[in-house]
Amino acid sequence: MIYERSSALFKNALNFIPGGVNSPVRAFKAVGGTPIFIKQAKGAYLIDEDDNEYIEYINSWGPMIFGHAFPPVVDALVEKAKKGTSFGAPTEIETNIAELAIKMVPNIEQIRFVNSGTEACMSAVRLARGYTKKDKIIKFSGCYHGHSDSFLIQAGSGGITYGEPNSPGVTKGTAKDTLIARYNDLQSVLDIVSSNKDEIACIILEPVAGNMGCIPPDVTFLAGLRKLCNQNNILLVFDEVMTGFRVAKGGAQELYNIKADIVCFGKIIGGGLPVGAFASSKKIMAYLSPLGPVYQAGTLSGNPLAMAAGFAMLNEIDNDINLYNRLEEKTKYLDLGISEVLKRKGVKFSTNRVGSMFSIHFTLGSVFDFDSAKKSDNNIFPIFFHELLKNGIYIAPSCYESWFLSDSLTYQDLDRTIEVVEKISTKLL
Repeated sequence: MIYERSSALFKNALNFIPGGVNSPVRAFKAVGGTPIFIKQAKGAYLIDEDDNEYIEYINSWGPMIFGHAFPPVVDALVEKAKKGTSFGAPTEIETNIAELAIKMVPNIEQIRFVNSGTEACMSAVRLARGYTKKDKIIKFSGCYHGHSDSFLIQAGSGGITYGEPNSPGVTKGTAKDTLIARYNDLQSVLDIVSSNKDEIACIILEPVAGNMGCIPPDVTFLAGLRKLCNQNNILLVFDEVMTGFRVAKGGAQELYNIKADIVCFGKIIGGGLPVGAFASSKKIMAYLSPLGPVYQAGTLSGNPLAMAAGFAMLNEIDNDINLYNRLEEKTKYLDLGISEVLKRKGVKFSTNRVGSMFSIHFTLGSVFDFDSAKKSDNNIFPIFFHELLKNGIYIAPSCYESWFLSDSLTYQDLDRTIEVVEKISTKLL
Protein backbone atom coordinates (compact mmCIF):
# COMPACT_ATOMS: atom_id res chain seq x y z
CA MET A 1 0.00 0.00 0.00
CA ILE A 2 1.14 3.52 -0.83
CA TYR A 3 -0.01 6.33 1.46
CA GLU A 4 1.68 9.36 -0.12
CA ARG A 5 -1.40 11.54 -0.44
CA SER A 6 -2.75 10.58 3.00
CA SER A 7 0.61 11.45 4.54
CA ALA A 8 0.65 14.82 2.80
CA LEU A 9 -2.93 15.57 3.84
CA PHE A 10 -2.18 14.68 7.45
CA LYS A 11 0.92 16.86 7.48
CA ASN A 12 -1.16 19.78 6.22
CA ALA A 13 -4.01 19.08 8.66
CA LEU A 14 -1.57 19.33 11.57
CA ASN A 15 -1.18 23.02 10.77
CA PHE A 16 -4.86 23.81 11.18
CA ILE A 17 -6.50 21.09 13.33
CA PRO A 18 -5.20 20.01 16.77
CA GLY A 19 -3.38 16.73 16.20
CA GLY A 20 -4.56 16.81 12.61
CA VAL A 21 -7.87 15.15 13.49
CA ASN A 22 -11.29 16.06 14.85
CA SER A 23 -11.56 13.01 17.10
CA PRO A 24 -8.48 11.63 18.89
CA VAL A 25 -8.60 7.93 17.97
CA ARG A 26 -8.32 8.83 14.28
CA ALA A 27 -4.75 10.04 14.84
CA PHE A 28 -3.42 6.44 15.05
CA LYS A 29 -1.56 7.25 18.29
CA ALA A 30 -2.54 3.89 19.79
CA VAL A 31 -1.06 1.99 16.84
CA GLY A 32 1.57 4.36 15.46
CA GLY A 33 1.97 5.56 11.91
CA THR A 34 0.05 8.09 9.86
CA PRO A 35 -3.74 7.99 9.55
CA ILE A 36 -5.24 7.30 6.16
CA PHE A 37 -7.61 9.85 4.65
CA ILE A 38 -10.79 8.45 3.12
CA LYS A 39 -12.02 9.67 -0.25
CA GLN A 40 -15.17 7.62 -0.65
CA ALA A 41 -16.98 4.49 0.44
CA LYS A 42 -19.53 2.10 -0.96
CA GLY A 43 -21.07 -0.92 0.71
CA ALA A 44 -18.40 -2.79 2.66
CA TYR A 45 -15.45 -0.93 1.11
CA LEU A 46 -13.45 2.22 1.78
CA ILE A 47 -11.24 3.93 -0.78
CA ASP A 48 -8.53 6.26 0.52
CA GLU A 49 -6.96 9.30 -1.11
CA ASP A 50 -4.23 7.09 -2.61
CA ASP A 51 -6.93 4.88 -4.20
CA ASN A 52 -6.25 1.93 -1.88
CA GLU A 53 -9.38 -0.15 -1.26
CA TYR A 54 -10.22 -1.80 2.06
CA ILE A 55 -12.77 -4.25 3.41
CA GLU A 56 -13.80 -2.37 6.51
CA TYR A 57 -15.13 -3.21 9.96
CA ILE A 58 -15.65 0.25 11.49
CA ASN A 59 -18.68 1.44 9.53
CA SER A 60 -18.32 4.97 10.91
CA TRP A 61 -18.13 3.42 14.42
CA GLY A 62 -21.41 1.61 13.98
CA PRO A 63 -24.10 3.52 12.08
CA MET A 64 -23.64 1.97 8.63
CA ILE A 65 -25.46 -1.26 9.41
CA PHE A 66 -26.39 -1.72 5.72
CA GLY A 67 -23.01 -0.46 4.50
CA HIS A 68 -21.83 2.87 3.09
CA ALA A 69 -23.79 5.04 0.68
CA PHE A 70 -26.92 2.96 1.28
CA PRO A 71 -29.28 4.04 -1.53
CA PRO A 72 -32.49 4.58 0.54
CA VAL A 73 -30.59 6.88 2.92
CA VAL A 74 -28.76 8.74 0.14
CA ASP A 75 -32.00 9.23 -1.81
CA ALA A 76 -33.80 10.54 1.28
CA LEU A 77 -30.97 12.98 1.96
CA VAL A 78 -30.88 14.32 -1.58
CA GLU A 79 -34.63 14.90 -1.71
CA LYS A 80 -34.72 16.58 1.71
CA ALA A 81 -31.69 18.81 0.94
CA LYS A 82 -33.50 20.22 -2.08
CA LYS A 83 -36.09 21.68 0.29
CA GLY A 84 -33.62 23.29 2.68
CA THR A 85 -31.04 22.07 5.15
CA SER A 86 -32.09 23.66 8.45
CA PHE A 87 -34.99 25.76 9.71
CA GLY A 88 -34.70 26.04 13.48
CA ALA A 89 -38.41 25.24 13.61
CA PRO A 90 -40.46 22.04 13.96
CA THR A 91 -40.87 19.73 10.96
CA GLU A 92 -43.21 16.80 10.40
CA ILE A 93 -40.38 14.31 9.88
CA GLU A 94 -39.25 14.78 13.52
CA THR A 95 -42.58 13.35 14.66
CA ASN A 96 -42.43 10.62 12.01
CA ILE A 97 -39.07 9.28 13.15
CA ALA A 98 -40.03 9.66 16.82
CA GLU A 99 -43.17 7.58 16.26
CA LEU A 100 -41.22 4.92 14.36
CA ALA A 101 -38.46 4.66 16.96
CA ILE A 102 -41.00 4.33 19.78
CA LYS A 103 -42.76 1.57 17.84
CA MET A 104 -39.50 -0.34 17.31
CA VAL A 105 -38.01 -0.04 20.81
CA PRO A 106 -39.74 -1.56 23.84
CA ASN A 107 -40.44 0.46 26.97
CA ILE A 108 -40.16 4.03 25.64
CA GLU A 109 -43.04 6.48 25.20
CA GLN A 110 -41.36 9.73 24.20
CA ILE A 111 -38.03 10.64 22.62
CA ARG A 112 -36.05 13.84 22.17
CA PHE A 113 -33.45 14.27 19.42
CA VAL A 114 -30.09 15.95 19.95
CA ASN A 115 -26.92 16.15 17.87
CA SER A 116 -24.62 13.45 19.26
CA GLY A 117 -24.36 10.50 21.59
CA THR A 118 -22.45 12.69 24.03
CA GLU A 119 -25.36 15.15 24.15
CA ALA A 120 -27.82 12.30 24.61
CA CYS A 121 -25.98 10.82 27.61
CA MET A 122 -25.27 14.23 29.14
CA SER A 123 -28.95 15.18 28.84
CA ALA A 124 -30.12 11.83 30.20
CA VAL A 125 -28.03 12.27 33.35
CA ARG A 126 -29.27 15.83 33.82
CA LEU A 127 -32.84 14.58 33.45
CA ALA A 128 -32.22 11.77 35.95
CA ARG A 129 -30.80 14.22 38.48
CA GLY A 130 -33.70 16.62 37.99
CA TYR A 131 -36.29 13.86 38.26
CA THR A 132 -34.84 12.19 41.37
CA LYS A 133 -33.54 15.40 42.97
CA LYS A 134 -30.24 13.62 43.71
CA ASP A 135 -26.75 14.51 42.51
CA LYS A 136 -24.51 11.46 42.30
CA ILE A 137 -24.26 8.98 39.45
CA ILE A 138 -22.61 5.59 39.04
CA LYS A 139 -20.73 4.75 35.86
CA PHE A 140 -18.47 1.82 35.06
CA SER A 141 -14.74 1.74 34.47
CA GLY A 142 -14.14 1.31 30.76
CA CYS A 143 -17.61 2.44 29.66
CA TYR A 144 -17.51 5.58 27.52
CA HIS A 145 -20.51 7.90 27.34
CA GLY A 146 -18.99 10.78 25.42
CA HIS A 147 -16.74 13.59 26.52
CA SER A 148 -19.09 15.41 28.91
CA ASP A 149 -17.31 16.30 32.17
CA SER A 150 -19.32 13.87 34.30
CA PHE A 151 -18.12 10.91 32.25
CA LEU A 152 -14.40 11.64 31.99
CA ILE A 153 -13.73 10.15 35.39
CA GLN A 154 -11.61 7.17 36.37
CA ALA A 155 -11.79 5.16 39.60
CA GLY A 156 -9.71 6.00 42.64
CA SER A 157 -8.29 3.34 44.97
CA GLY A 158 -11.22 0.99 45.07
CA GLY A 159 -14.78 0.69 43.83
CA ILE A 160 -16.41 2.96 46.42
CA THR A 161 -13.94 5.84 46.17
CA TYR A 162 -14.85 9.17 44.71
CA GLY A 163 -13.70 9.46 41.12
CA GLU A 164 -10.77 11.55 40.02
CA PRO A 165 -10.84 13.45 36.73
CA ASN A 166 -8.68 11.88 34.04
CA SER A 167 -8.77 14.85 31.70
CA PRO A 168 -7.52 18.36 32.52
CA GLY A 169 -10.45 20.75 32.48
CA VAL A 170 -12.70 18.42 34.47
CA THR A 171 -13.07 19.83 37.96
CA LYS A 172 -12.83 17.86 41.18
CA GLY A 173 -16.24 19.27 42.05
CA THR A 174 -17.69 17.45 39.04
CA ALA A 175 -15.67 14.34 39.73
CA LYS A 176 -16.88 13.94 43.29
CA ASP A 177 -20.42 13.22 42.08
CA THR A 178 -19.32 10.45 39.70
CA LEU A 179 -18.75 7.08 41.36
CA ILE A 180 -16.97 4.26 39.55
CA ALA A 181 -18.01 0.61 39.63
CA ARG A 182 -16.59 -2.44 37.85
CA TYR A 183 -18.44 -3.71 34.80
CA ASN A 184 -20.04 -7.13 35.29
CA ASP A 185 -19.44 -6.86 39.05
CA LEU A 186 -22.77 -6.34 40.78
CA GLN A 187 -21.19 -6.40 44.24
CA SER A 188 -19.10 -3.32 43.42
CA VAL A 189 -22.35 -1.48 42.65
CA LEU A 190 -24.04 -2.72 45.82
CA ASP A 191 -21.11 -1.42 47.86
CA ILE A 192 -21.34 2.05 46.30
CA VAL A 193 -25.10 2.27 46.77
CA SER A 194 -24.74 1.18 50.39
CA SER A 195 -22.08 3.82 51.04
CA ASN A 196 -24.07 6.60 49.34
CA LYS A 197 -27.59 5.87 50.51
CA ASP A 198 -30.30 8.08 48.98
CA GLU A 199 -27.72 10.15 47.08
CA ILE A 200 -27.56 8.38 43.71
CA ALA A 201 -29.71 9.65 40.86
CA CYS A 202 -28.85 7.08 38.21
CA ILE A 203 -26.66 4.23 37.09
CA ILE A 204 -25.49 4.65 33.50
CA LEU A 205 -23.82 1.93 31.46
CA GLU A 206 -23.35 0.46 28.03
CA PRO A 207 -25.50 -2.70 28.28
CA VAL A 208 -22.97 -4.27 25.91
CA ALA A 209 -19.64 -2.55 26.43
CA GLY A 210 -18.06 -1.35 23.21
CA ASN A 211 -15.27 0.92 24.38
CA MET A 212 -13.01 -1.68 25.97
CA GLY A 213 -13.56 -3.96 23.04
CA CYS A 214 -16.89 -5.74 22.79
CA ILE A 215 -17.77 -7.11 26.23
CA PRO A 216 -21.13 -8.82 26.83
CA PRO A 217 -22.93 -8.39 30.14
CA ASP A 218 -23.02 -11.33 32.54
CA VAL A 219 -26.41 -13.03 32.49
CA THR A 220 -27.28 -11.81 36.00
CA PHE A 221 -25.60 -8.41 35.85
CA LEU A 222 -28.26 -6.35 34.08
CA ALA A 223 -31.10 -8.02 35.99
CA GLY A 224 -29.27 -7.31 39.23
CA LEU A 225 -28.88 -3.64 38.33
CA ARG A 226 -32.58 -3.38 37.49
CA LYS A 227 -33.56 -4.87 40.85
CA LEU A 228 -31.11 -2.65 42.74
CA CYS A 229 -32.44 0.48 41.04
CA ASN A 230 -36.03 -0.48 41.83
CA GLN A 231 -35.17 -0.94 45.50
CA ASN A 232 -33.31 2.37 45.87
CA ASN A 233 -35.23 4.90 43.75
CA ILE A 234 -32.37 5.04 41.23
CA LEU A 235 -32.93 5.43 37.49
CA LEU A 236 -31.26 2.88 35.23
CA VAL A 237 -29.84 4.55 32.11
CA PHE A 238 -28.83 2.43 29.13
CA ASP A 239 -26.34 4.07 26.80
CA GLU A 240 -27.46 2.38 23.58
CA VAL A 241 -25.57 4.74 21.29
CA MET A 242 -23.79 1.65 19.93
CA THR A 243 -26.28 -1.14 20.66
CA GLY A 244 -29.48 0.68 19.71
CA PHE A 245 -30.90 -0.87 16.52
CA ARG A 246 -27.66 -2.87 16.13
CA VAL A 247 -27.82 -5.87 18.47
CA ALA A 248 -31.58 -6.15 17.87
CA LYS A 249 -34.35 -4.01 16.42
CA GLY A 250 -35.21 -2.90 19.93
CA GLY A 251 -31.59 -2.79 21.06
CA ALA A 252 -30.21 -4.31 24.24
CA GLN A 253 -33.51 -3.84 26.07
CA GLU A 254 -35.07 -6.29 23.64
CA LEU A 255 -32.06 -8.61 23.45
CA TYR A 256 -31.76 -9.06 27.22
CA ASN A 257 -35.39 -8.36 28.17
CA ILE A 258 -34.36 -5.67 30.66
CA LYS A 259 -36.24 -2.38 30.95
CA ALA A 260 -34.18 0.76 31.45
CA ASP A 261 -35.67 4.01 32.75
CA ILE A 262 -33.90 6.20 30.21
CA VAL A 263 -32.31 5.02 26.95
CA CYS A 264 -29.75 6.95 24.91
CA PHE A 265 -29.32 6.54 21.16
CA GLY A 266 -26.96 7.69 18.43
CA LYS A 267 -25.18 6.33 15.36
CA ILE A 268 -27.79 4.14 13.57
CA ILE A 269 -30.71 6.37 14.58
CA GLY A 270 -29.17 9.12 12.43
CA GLY A 271 -28.39 6.97 9.42
CA GLY A 272 -24.77 8.14 9.52
CA LEU A 273 -25.45 11.83 10.17
CA PRO A 274 -24.71 13.58 13.49
CA VAL A 275 -27.69 12.58 15.65
CA GLY A 276 -28.33 11.50 19.19
CA ALA A 277 -31.52 10.93 21.16
CA PHE A 278 -32.75 10.00 24.60
CA ALA A 279 -36.07 8.42 25.47
CA SER A 280 -38.14 7.41 28.46
CA SER A 281 -41.67 7.27 29.81
CA LYS A 282 -43.99 10.26 29.47
CA LYS A 283 -43.79 10.71 33.23
CA ILE A 284 -40.02 11.18 33.23
CA MET A 285 -39.84 13.11 29.95
CA ALA A 286 -42.41 15.58 31.31
CA TYR A 287 -39.60 16.98 33.48
CA LEU A 288 -37.93 18.36 30.34
CA SER A 289 -38.34 21.94 29.23
CA PRO A 290 -40.70 23.33 27.95
CA LEU A 291 -43.00 21.12 30.06
CA GLY A 292 -40.78 20.83 33.10
CA PRO A 293 -37.84 22.47 34.88
CA VAL A 294 -34.94 20.46 33.36
CA TYR A 295 -33.47 22.59 30.58
CA GLN A 296 -32.14 21.07 27.36
CA ALA A 297 -31.95 22.67 23.93
CA GLY A 298 -30.11 22.59 20.60
CA THR A 299 -30.16 24.82 17.53
CA LEU A 300 -29.71 21.90 15.13
CA SER A 301 -31.63 19.29 17.12
CA GLY A 302 -34.11 17.56 14.83
CA ASN A 303 -32.23 18.80 11.76
CA PRO A 304 -34.28 17.79 8.69
CA LEU A 305 -31.34 16.15 6.88
CA ALA A 306 -30.45 14.05 9.93
CA MET A 307 -34.10 13.15 10.50
CA ALA A 308 -34.53 12.14 6.86
CA ALA A 309 -31.46 9.90 6.98
CA GLY A 310 -32.48 8.33 10.27
CA PHE A 311 -36.09 7.80 9.19
CA ALA A 312 -34.98 6.07 5.99
CA MET A 313 -32.55 3.88 7.93
CA LEU A 314 -35.07 2.84 10.61
CA ASN A 315 -37.70 2.11 7.96
CA GLU A 316 -35.34 -0.27 6.19
CA ILE A 317 -34.46 -1.99 9.47
CA ASP A 318 -38.11 -2.25 10.50
CA ASN A 319 -39.07 -3.89 7.21
CA ASP A 320 -36.13 -6.33 6.98
CA ILE A 321 -37.18 -9.31 9.09
CA ASN A 322 -34.00 -11.28 8.43
CA LEU A 323 -31.43 -8.51 8.94
CA TYR A 324 -30.31 -9.49 12.43
CA ASN A 325 -30.12 -13.20 11.59
CA ARG A 326 -27.87 -12.40 8.62
CA LEU A 327 -25.64 -10.15 10.70
CA GLU A 328 -25.39 -12.67 13.52
CA GLU A 329 -24.43 -15.46 11.14
CA LYS A 330 -21.78 -13.37 9.39
CA THR A 331 -20.26 -12.28 12.70
CA LYS A 332 -20.23 -15.84 13.99
CA TYR A 333 -18.61 -17.02 10.75
CA LEU A 334 -15.88 -14.37 11.03
CA ASP A 335 -15.29 -15.09 14.72
CA LEU A 336 -14.99 -18.85 14.23
CA GLY A 337 -12.78 -18.45 11.16
CA ILE A 338 -10.34 -16.05 12.80
CA SER A 339 -10.33 -18.05 16.04
CA GLU A 340 -9.52 -21.29 14.24
CA VAL A 341 -6.57 -19.67 12.45
CA LEU A 342 -5.11 -17.97 15.53
CA LYS A 343 -5.53 -21.08 17.67
CA ARG A 344 -3.82 -23.26 15.06
CA LYS A 345 -0.95 -20.78 14.76
CA GLY A 346 -0.44 -20.61 18.53
CA VAL A 347 -1.36 -16.94 19.01
CA LYS A 348 -2.67 -16.07 22.47
CA PHE A 349 -6.08 -14.43 22.09
CA SER A 350 -9.72 -14.41 23.07
CA THR A 351 -12.76 -13.08 21.21
CA ASN A 352 -16.10 -11.60 22.22
CA ARG A 353 -19.16 -10.96 20.12
CA VAL A 354 -22.77 -9.85 20.51
CA GLY A 355 -24.85 -9.71 17.35
CA SER A 356 -22.76 -7.81 14.80
CA MET A 357 -20.30 -6.43 17.37
CA PHE A 358 -17.02 -8.32 17.67
CA SER A 359 -13.53 -7.90 19.10
CA ILE A 360 -10.21 -9.70 19.47
CA HIS A 361 -8.16 -9.39 22.64
CA PHE A 362 -4.58 -10.62 22.61
CA THR A 363 -4.76 -12.37 25.96
CA LEU A 364 -5.51 -15.97 26.93
CA GLY A 365 -7.99 -15.13 29.67
CA SER A 366 -11.61 -14.22 29.15
CA VAL A 367 -12.32 -10.49 28.88
CA PHE A 368 -15.28 -9.40 30.99
CA ASP A 369 -14.36 -5.93 32.33
CA PHE A 370 -11.85 -3.12 31.88
CA ASP A 371 -9.18 -4.71 34.08
CA SER A 372 -9.24 -7.95 32.09
CA ALA A 373 -9.27 -5.99 28.81
CA LYS A 374 -6.11 -4.17 29.91
CA LYS A 375 -4.31 -7.52 30.21
CA SER A 376 -4.20 -7.75 26.43
CA ASP A 377 -0.73 -7.56 24.89
CA ASN A 378 -0.69 -4.03 23.52
CA ASN A 379 2.53 -4.73 21.63
CA ILE A 380 0.75 -7.22 19.40
CA PHE A 381 -2.27 -5.12 18.43
CA PRO A 382 -0.37 -2.40 16.46
CA ILE A 383 1.32 -5.14 14.43
CA PHE A 384 -2.05 -6.80 13.83
CA PHE A 385 -3.64 -3.50 12.82
CA HIS A 386 -0.95 -2.42 10.35
CA GLU A 387 -0.58 -5.86 8.80
CA LEU A 388 -4.33 -5.95 8.18
CA LEU A 389 -4.22 -2.45 6.76
CA LYS A 390 -1.37 -3.32 4.36
CA ASN A 391 -3.47 -6.24 3.15
CA GLY A 392 -6.64 -4.23 2.55
CA ILE A 393 -8.52 -4.80 5.83
CA TYR A 394 -9.48 -1.73 7.88
CA ILE A 395 -10.36 -2.10 11.57
CA ALA A 396 -10.48 0.44 14.38
CA PRO A 397 -7.01 1.77 15.27
CA SER A 398 -7.37 0.81 18.94
CA CYS A 399 -7.50 -2.49 20.79
CA TYR A 400 -10.26 -1.03 22.98
CA GLU A 401 -12.78 -0.57 20.18
CA SER A 402 -15.39 -2.98 18.88
CA TRP A 403 -15.59 -4.12 15.28
CA PHE A 404 -18.95 -3.43 13.60
CA LEU A 405 -20.10 -5.62 10.73
CA SER A 406 -22.42 -4.39 7.99
CA ASP A 407 -24.94 -6.36 6.02
CA SER A 408 -23.10 -5.42 2.82
CA LEU A 409 -20.19 -7.72 3.74
CA THR A 410 -20.22 -10.86 1.64
CA TYR A 411 -18.91 -14.25 2.70
CA GLN A 412 -16.15 -13.70 0.16
CA ASP A 413 -15.18 -10.58 2.12
CA LEU A 414 -15.19 -12.58 5.34
CA ASP A 415 -13.11 -15.37 3.78
CA ARG A 416 -10.66 -12.80 2.48
CA THR A 417 -10.35 -11.34 5.98
CA ILE A 418 -9.73 -14.77 7.51
CA GLU A 419 -7.13 -15.50 4.81
CA VAL A 420 -5.30 -12.26 5.61
CA VAL A 421 -5.31 -13.09 9.34
CA GLU A 422 -3.77 -16.45 8.51
CA LYS A 423 -1.18 -14.79 6.26
CA ILE A 424 -0.04 -12.37 8.97
CA SER A 425 -0.47 -14.64 12.02
CA THR A 426 3.22 -15.60 12.32
CA LYS A 427 4.03 -11.93 12.93
CA LEU A 428 1.82 -12.00 16.03
CA LEU A 429 3.87 -14.61 17.88
